[in-house]
Amino acid sequence: MSVTQVPRGLAGVVVADTEIGDVRGREGFYHYRQYSAVDLAHHRRFEDVWHLLVDGELPDAARAETFAAETAALRRLPAEVLAALPALAGAGGRSGPLAGMRTALSLLGAAKGFRPVYDLSAAERRQDALAAAAAVPTLLTALYRLGKGLAPVEPREDLSYAANYLYMRTGTEPDARRTRAVEQYLISTIDHGFNASTFTARVIASTGADVAACLTGAVGALSGPLHGGAPSRALDTLDAIGTPDRIDAWIRERVLAGDRIMGFGHAVYRTEDPRSRMLREVAQDFGGPRVAFAVEVERQVEAILAELKPGRELHTNVEFYAGVVMELCGLPREMFTPTFAAARVVGWSANILEQAADSKIIRPAARYVGPAAPVAVPPARILGRT
Repeated sequence: MSVTQVPRGLAGVVVADTEIGDVRGREGFYHYRQYSAVDLAHHRRFEDVWHLLVDGELPDAARAETFAAETAALRRLPAEVLAALPALAGAGGRSGPLAGMRTALSLLGAAKGFRPVYDLSAAERRQDALAAAAAVPTLLTALYRLGKGLAPVEPREDLSYAANYLYMRTGTEPDARRTRAVEQYLISTIDHGFNASTFTARVIASTGADVAACLTGAVGALSGPLHGGAPSRALDTLDAIGTPDRIDAWIRERVLAGDRIMGFGHAVYRTEDPRSRMLREVAQDFGGPRVAFAVEVERQVEAILAELKPGRELHTNVEFYAGVVMELCGLPREMFTPTFAAARVVGWSANILEQAADSKIIRPAARYVGPAAPVAVPPARILGRT
């Protein structure tokens, strides 16, 4: 097969079939299996959606409780991993918990004896995927607390995924309102098509590697600021603008300079990002000056972008209001991207399981654009010889 055209970033190139979900960018709609992801965020628990992605269906009440208990029992870390976390937290420095988690996931896989998915049954792969995903919030919060000189907080099996995550960060049981807001954010970001981190996880899974290796690669992809690192940068923009009277001048200066406005625009959506719309509603339920300012910034930025970049649909993406919501719920900015990872690990796991069922390795071609070949290799003087 001859390669005649390679879209930048492989945009629009179909590389696999999936039953996990889809993103319909021109419609401003995305779904997990046959259900609207936004509807799921409005009406279901995080564990229910986890069950949907991994086991293929929404659970009934009895199965939901069984699955929640099954995953909650997997939250504790092996002793070998716990012993290594202080060093990882100390080495992470300004890189934060996500950097430490890359290494911790590898250690977790070794400590739990994860084997290549190629050698496992479907049930064994599922067990490894659940064990790894359930441990991620424990890893992230422990690394965060250790980095602050605080002891990790043991997970609780009687709390939901979202409530336990917030509890392990602070040591205090969170209130129901903030727990539900974080849960809605987590559900809305579990999966989102073949984004960079999900594709990375699937490429590694196609080699038959173990679940921890697949997830470690996905975390590496997520750490890039063009992927998962924008929620805090969007809040930085709000801070830099400062007051409503500065919005117009500040934004115009950046747009005319060719700078990217963090929290605006998306690689797939050509209309409003449905995740942003939902999280705006979540933020507005809290209310307050910070939310009102964010809404006004959104309004003016969209008007300025429409004026200066006519013909382009540029709206807020998930990162813009994600930062606002997480701030309202007491999460520090260095935990924004880790919180995203605590959600996306479930989507990565589902994709790993789906890819592992296909024994074909992902091995695309590249189009060579270097100097013409073959060219004779010129002789070189070898040391010690004349």
